[in-house]
Amino acid sequence: MKGISYSRYGGPEVLEYGDLRDPKVGPDTVLVKVRAAAVNPVDWKCRAGHLDAVLDAVFPVIPGWDVSGVVVRPGAAVTEFSVGDEVIGYVREDFLSRGTFAEYVAAPVRTLARKPRNLTWEEAAGLPLTGLTAYQVLYEALRVRRGETVLIHAAAGGVGSIAVQLARHLGARAIGTASEANHDFVRSLGGEPVTYGEGLVERVRGLAPEGVDAVFDTVGGDTLKTSANLLAPEGRLVSIADGDVVDYGGRYSFVRPDAEDLTRLAELAEQGVVSVHVSETFPLERAADAYRRNEEGRTRGKIVVTVDWPDETEG
Repeated sequence: MKGISYSRYGGPEVLEYGDLRDPKVGPDTVLVKVRAAAVNPVDWKCRAGHLDAVLDAVFPVIPGWDVSGVVVRPGAAVTEFSVGDEVIGYVREDFLSRGTFAEYVAAPVRTLARKPRNLTWEEAAGLPLTGLTAYQVLYEALRVRRGETVLIHAAAGGVGSIAVQLARHLGARAIGTASEANHDFVRSLGGEPVTYGEGLVERVRGLAPEGVDAVFDTVGGDTLKTSANLLAPEGRLVSIADGDVVDYGGRYSFVRPDAEDLTRLAELAEQGVVSVHVSETFPLERAADAYRRNEEGRTRGKIVVTVDWPDETEG
Protein backbone atom coordinates (compact mmCIF):
# COMPACT_ATOMS: atom_id res chain seq x y z
CA MET A 1 0.00 0.00 0.00
CA LYS A 2 0.98 3.67 -0.32
CA GLY A 3 1.38 5.80 2.75
CA ILE A 4 3.35 8.32 4.78
CA SER A 5 6.07 7.22 7.20
CA TYR A 6 9.14 8.41 9.06
CA SER A 7 12.19 6.41 10.14
CA ARG A 8 13.61 8.91 12.61
CA TYR A 9 12.36 11.77 14.75
CA GLY A 10 12.47 15.24 13.27
CA GLY A 11 10.56 17.93 11.41
CA PRO A 12 8.18 17.55 8.47
CA GLU A 13 11.17 16.80 6.25
CA VAL A 14 11.45 13.27 7.74
CA LEU A 15 8.03 12.34 6.33
CA GLU A 16 8.23 10.16 3.22
CA TYR A 17 5.53 9.04 0.80
CA GLY A 18 5.91 5.61 -0.76
CA ASP A 19 5.25 1.90 -0.58
CA LEU A 20 4.63 0.38 2.85
CA ARG A 21 3.92 -3.13 4.10
CA ASP A 22 0.24 -4.02 4.06
CA PRO A 23 -1.15 -4.20 7.62
CA LYS A 24 -1.93 -7.56 9.19
CA VAL A 25 -5.46 -8.03 10.48
CA GLY A 26 -5.48 -9.46 14.00
CA PRO A 27 -8.45 -11.17 15.67
CA ASP A 28 -9.74 -7.98 17.30
CA THR A 29 -9.01 -5.55 14.47
CA VAL A 30 -10.64 -4.61 11.19
CA LEU A 31 -8.92 -3.56 7.99
CA VAL A 32 -10.15 -0.11 7.07
CA LYS A 33 -9.81 1.41 3.62
CA VAL A 34 -8.88 4.99 4.49
CA ARG A 35 -10.87 7.81 2.92
CA ALA A 36 -9.56 10.63 5.12
CA ALA A 37 -7.28 11.19 8.11
CA ALA A 38 -7.13 14.36 10.20
CA VAL A 39 -3.98 16.13 11.38
CA ASN A 40 -3.66 16.83 15.10
CA PRO A 41 -0.93 18.67 17.05
CA VAL A 42 -0.11 15.44 18.89
CA ASP A 43 0.84 13.88 15.52
CA TRP A 44 3.74 16.25 14.91
CA LYS A 45 4.71 16.16 18.58
CA CYS A 46 5.06 12.38 18.25
CA ARG A 47 7.04 12.80 15.03
CA ALA A 48 9.38 15.25 16.78
CA GLY A 49 10.01 12.76 19.60
CA HIS A 50 8.23 14.74 22.32
CA LEU A 51 6.26 11.67 23.47
CA ASP A 52 9.20 9.27 23.38
CA ALA A 53 9.15 8.99 27.19
CA VAL A 54 5.68 7.41 27.13
CA LEU A 55 5.27 5.83 23.68
CA ASP A 56 7.76 3.48 22.04
CA ALA A 57 8.36 4.11 18.36
CA VAL A 58 8.66 1.07 16.11
CA PHE A 59 10.23 2.51 12.96
CA PRO A 60 9.17 3.11 10.31
CA VAL A 61 6.24 4.90 11.91
CA ILE A 62 3.05 5.65 9.99
CA PRO A 63 1.67 8.77 11.70
CA GLY A 64 -1.95 9.67 12.38
CA TRP A 65 -4.61 8.61 14.88
CA ASP A 66 -7.81 9.93 13.27
CA VAL A 67 -9.53 8.14 10.40
CA SER A 68 -12.71 7.76 8.40
CA GLY A 69 -13.09 4.88 6.00
CA VAL A 70 -14.72 1.61 5.01
CA VAL A 71 -14.31 -1.84 6.56
CA VAL A 72 -12.86 -4.26 4.00
CA ARG A 73 -11.95 -7.17 6.26
CA PRO A 74 -13.02 -7.91 9.87
CA GLY A 75 -10.73 -9.89 12.16
CA ALA A 76 -11.66 -13.42 13.18
CA ALA A 77 -13.13 -12.34 16.55
CA VAL A 78 -14.94 -9.24 15.30
CA THR A 79 -18.73 -9.23 15.44
CA GLU A 80 -19.32 -5.48 15.64
CA PHE A 81 -18.54 -4.60 12.01
CA SER A 82 -18.98 -6.16 8.57
CA VAL A 83 -17.48 -5.57 5.14
CA GLY A 84 -18.75 -2.29 3.71
CA ASP A 85 -19.48 -0.59 7.05
CA GLU A 86 -18.48 3.07 7.12
CA VAL A 87 -16.52 3.86 10.28
CA ILE A 88 -14.57 6.52 12.14
CA GLY A 89 -11.81 5.89 14.63
CA TYR A 90 -9.33 7.31 17.10
CA VAL A 91 -6.81 4.58 16.28
CA ARG A 92 -4.28 4.99 19.07
CA GLU A 93 -2.28 2.07 20.38
CA ASP A 94 0.32 2.03 23.17
CA PHE A 95 3.18 2.46 20.69
CA LEU A 96 3.85 4.41 17.50
CA SER A 97 3.95 2.45 14.26
CA ARG A 98 0.61 1.63 12.63
CA GLY A 99 -1.08 4.96 11.98
CA THR A 100 -3.78 6.23 9.67
CA PHE A 101 -1.85 8.23 7.06
CA ALA A 102 -1.94 5.37 4.56
CA GLU A 103 -4.31 3.67 2.16
CA TYR A 104 -5.24 1.06 4.78
CA VAL A 105 -5.07 0.76 8.56
CA ALA A 106 -5.72 -2.23 10.82
CA ALA A 107 -7.83 -0.64 13.56
CA PRO A 108 -8.65 -2.27 16.92
CA VAL A 109 -12.41 -2.56 17.38
CA ARG A 110 -12.18 -0.64 20.66
CA THR A 111 -11.15 2.47 18.68
CA LEU A 112 -14.02 2.53 16.18
CA ALA A 113 -17.61 3.68 15.77
CA ARG A 114 -19.96 3.97 12.82
CA LYS A 115 -19.51 7.09 10.69
CA PRO A 116 -22.17 9.80 11.08
CA ARG A 117 -24.26 9.59 7.93
CA ASN A 118 -24.57 13.35 7.54
CA LEU A 119 -20.83 14.11 7.62
CA THR A 120 -18.49 14.01 4.67
CA TRP A 121 -15.45 11.75 4.84
CA GLU A 122 -13.32 14.78 5.63
CA GLU A 123 -15.60 16.06 8.39
CA ALA A 124 -15.93 12.58 9.87
CA ALA A 125 -12.15 12.16 10.01
CA GLY A 126 -11.92 15.37 12.03
CA LEU A 127 -14.30 14.20 14.74
CA PRO A 128 -12.67 11.33 16.73
CA LEU A 129 -9.67 12.77 18.58
CA THR A 130 -10.94 16.31 18.98
CA GLY A 131 -14.46 15.17 19.76
CA LEU A 132 -13.40 12.57 22.29
CA THR A 133 -11.06 15.07 23.95
CA ALA A 134 -13.82 17.63 24.33
CA TYR A 135 -16.39 15.02 25.39
CA GLN A 136 -14.21 13.35 28.02
CA VAL A 137 -13.08 16.67 29.52
CA LEU A 138 -16.52 18.28 29.67
CA TYR A 139 -18.58 15.22 30.60
CA GLU A 140 -16.12 13.33 32.82
CA ALA A 141 -13.22 15.51 34.04
CA LEU A 142 -15.02 18.83 34.51
CA ARG A 143 -18.54 17.38 34.89
CA VAL A 144 -20.10 20.50 33.45
CA ARG A 145 -23.70 21.10 34.49
CA ARG A 146 -26.59 23.11 33.11
CA GLY A 147 -26.42 26.78 34.03
CA GLU A 148 -22.66 26.85 34.60
CA THR A 149 -20.18 29.10 32.81
CA VAL A 150 -17.23 27.45 31.06
CA LEU A 151 -14.14 29.19 29.71
CA ILE A 152 -12.70 27.33 26.71
CA HIS A 153 -9.28 28.33 25.44
CA ALA A 154 -8.52 28.34 21.69
CA ALA A 155 -12.22 28.03 21.00
CA ALA A 156 -11.81 28.21 17.22
CA GLY A 157 -9.40 25.27 17.08
CA GLY A 158 -10.18 21.61 16.55
CA VAL A 159 -10.80 20.69 20.19
CA GLY A 160 -12.11 24.09 21.25
CA SER A 161 -14.74 24.34 18.53
CA ILE A 162 -16.19 20.94 19.49
CA ALA A 163 -16.00 21.85 23.19
CA VAL A 164 -18.04 25.02 22.66
CA GLN A 165 -20.79 23.04 20.94
CA LEU A 166 -20.85 20.32 23.59
CA ALA A 167 -20.86 22.85 26.43
CA ARG A 168 -23.90 24.54 24.91
CA HIS A 169 -25.58 21.16 24.47
CA LEU A 170 -25.04 20.54 28.19
CA GLY A 171 -26.86 23.79 28.92
CA ALA A 172 -23.75 25.72 29.94
CA ARG A 173 -22.62 29.16 28.92
CA ALA A 174 -19.45 28.95 26.81
CA ILE A 175 -16.91 31.78 26.78
CA GLY A 176 -14.12 31.11 24.30
CA THR A 177 -10.75 32.73 23.72
CA ALA A 178 -9.96 33.36 20.05
CA SER A 179 -8.32 35.87 17.75
CA GLU A 180 -10.61 38.66 16.59
CA ALA A 181 -10.64 37.10 13.12
CA ASN A 182 -12.34 34.03 14.60
CA HIS A 183 -14.90 35.78 16.82
CA ASP A 184 -17.77 35.36 14.36
CA PHE A 185 -16.89 31.67 13.98
CA VAL A 186 -17.02 31.16 17.76
CA ARG A 187 -20.37 32.98 17.88
CA SER A 188 -21.69 30.69 15.15
CA LEU A 189 -20.94 27.74 17.44
CA GLY A 190 -22.92 29.31 20.29
CA GLY A 191 -19.97 30.71 22.20
CA GLU A 192 -19.12 34.18 23.49
CA PRO A 193 -15.69 35.13 22.11
CA VAL A 194 -12.99 37.05 23.96
CA THR A 195 -9.63 38.04 22.56
CA TYR A 196 -6.75 36.23 24.22
CA GLY A 197 -3.56 37.97 25.34
CA GLU A 198 -2.91 40.86 27.69
CA GLY A 199 -6.05 41.97 29.50
CA LEU A 200 -7.81 38.61 29.21
CA VAL A 201 -8.64 38.48 32.92
CA GLU A 202 -10.45 41.82 32.73
CA ARG A 203 -12.29 40.86 29.55
CA VAL A 204 -13.53 37.58 31.00
CA ARG A 205 -14.45 39.24 34.30
CA GLY A 206 -16.49 41.71 32.28
CA LEU A 207 -18.59 38.78 31.07
CA ALA A 208 -18.51 36.75 34.28
CA PRO A 209 -17.86 39.10 37.25
CA GLU A 210 -18.06 36.28 39.81
CA GLY A 211 -15.66 34.08 37.88
CA VAL A 212 -16.25 30.97 35.77
CA ASP A 213 -17.27 27.56 37.05
CA ALA A 214 -14.89 25.61 34.84
CA VAL A 215 -11.90 26.21 32.57
CA PHE A 216 -10.93 23.95 29.67
CA ASP A 217 -7.27 24.70 28.93
CA THR A 218 -5.82 23.69 25.56
CA VAL A 219 -2.76 25.97 25.67
CA GLY A 220 -0.79 25.53 28.89
CA GLY A 221 2.05 27.72 30.14
CA ASP A 222 1.08 31.16 31.44
CA THR A 223 -2.53 30.45 30.50
CA LEU A 224 -2.78 28.17 33.54
CA LYS A 225 -2.14 31.00 35.98
CA THR A 226 -4.59 33.25 34.16
CA SER A 227 -7.19 30.48 34.19
CA ALA A 228 -6.78 29.82 37.90
CA ASN A 229 -7.34 33.53 38.59
CA LEU A 230 -10.63 33.42 36.70
CA LEU A 231 -12.20 30.56 38.63
CA ALA A 232 -15.16 31.12 40.90
CA PRO A 233 -15.01 29.51 44.36
CA GLU A 234 -15.10 25.72 43.89
CA GLY A 235 -14.32 26.21 40.20
CA ARG A 236 -12.61 23.41 38.26
CA LEU A 237 -9.61 23.57 35.94
CA VAL A 238 -8.57 20.89 33.44
CA SER A 239 -5.71 21.07 30.95
CA ILE A 240 -4.95 18.83 27.99
CA ALA A 241 -1.73 20.73 27.23
CA ASP A 242 0.30 21.10 30.42
CA GLY A 243 0.81 18.73 33.36
CA ASP A 244 1.73 21.72 35.55
CA VAL A 245 -2.01 22.28 35.88
CA VAL A 246 -1.85 20.25 39.10
CA ASP A 247 0.18 23.08 40.67
CA TYR A 248 -2.90 25.26 40.27
CA GLY A 249 -5.24 22.74 41.83
CA GLY A 250 -6.37 21.42 38.47
CA ARG A 251 -6.28 18.13 36.62
CA TYR A 252 -4.44 16.93 33.52
CA SER A 253 -6.40 14.93 30.96
CA PHE A 254 -5.18 12.80 28.01
CA VAL A 255 -7.83 11.52 25.63
CA ARG A 256 -8.34 7.77 25.40
CA PRO A 257 -9.99 5.61 22.74
CA ASP A 258 -13.51 4.69 23.80
CA ALA A 259 -15.99 3.12 21.40
CA GLU A 260 -19.02 4.06 23.50
CA ASP A 261 -17.99 7.72 23.77
CA LEU A 262 -17.23 7.84 20.05
CA THR A 263 -20.59 6.29 19.21
CA ARG A 264 -22.30 8.93 21.34
CA LEU A 265 -20.38 11.66 19.51
CA ALA A 266 -21.44 10.21 16.17
CA GLU A 267 -25.05 10.29 17.34
CA LEU A 268 -24.70 13.93 18.40
CA ALA A 269 -23.26 14.74 14.97
CA GLU A 270 -26.21 13.05 13.26
CA GLN A 271 -28.57 15.05 15.48
CA GLY A 272 -26.91 18.28 14.38
CA VAL A 273 -25.56 19.03 17.86
CA VAL A 274 -21.93 18.78 16.77
CA SER A 275 -20.43 19.89 13.47
CA VAL A 276 -16.82 19.70 12.26
CA HIS A 277 -15.28 22.61 10.40
CA VAL A 278 -12.63 21.53 7.87
CA SER A 279 -10.43 24.47 6.95
CA GLU A 280 -8.19 22.77 4.41
CA THR A 281 -7.55 19.41 2.77
CA PHE A 282 -4.39 17.90 1.29
CA PRO A 283 -3.86 14.72 -0.74
CA LEU A 284 -2.03 11.93 1.09
CA GLU A 285 1.21 12.50 -0.80
CA ARG A 286 1.28 16.10 0.51
CA ALA A 287 0.86 15.16 4.17
CA ALA A 288 4.09 16.99 5.06
CA ASP A 289 2.50 20.24 3.88
CA ALA A 290 -0.56 19.50 6.02
CA TYR A 291 1.73 19.03 9.01
CA ARG A 292 3.50 22.32 8.33
CA ARG A 293 0.19 24.15 8.20
CA ASN A 294 -0.97 22.55 11.47
CA GLU A 295 2.29 23.45 13.20
CA GLU A 296 1.64 27.12 12.46
CA GLY A 297 -0.96 26.89 15.22
CA ARG A 298 -3.57 29.16 13.61
CA THR A 299 -5.97 26.57 12.25
CA ARG A 300 -9.71 27.16 12.39
CA GLY A 301 -11.23 23.73 12.93
CA LYS A 302 -9.40 20.85 11.22
CA ILE A 303 -6.81 20.13 8.53
CA VAL A 304 -7.50 16.82 6.79
CA VAL A 305 -5.53 14.52 4.49
CA THR A 306 -7.51 12.58 1.88
CA VAL A 307 -6.82 9.35 0.00
CA ASP A 308 -7.71 9.36 -3.69
CA TRP A 309 -9.44 6.17 -4.84
CA PRO A 310 -10.09 6.45 -8.58
CA ASP A 311 -12.24 3.31 -8.44
CA GLU A 312 -15.02 4.16 -6.03
CA THR A 313 -15.96 0.53 -5.41
CA GLU A 314 -14.85 -0.37 -1.91
CA GLY A 315 -12.36 -3.16 -1.28
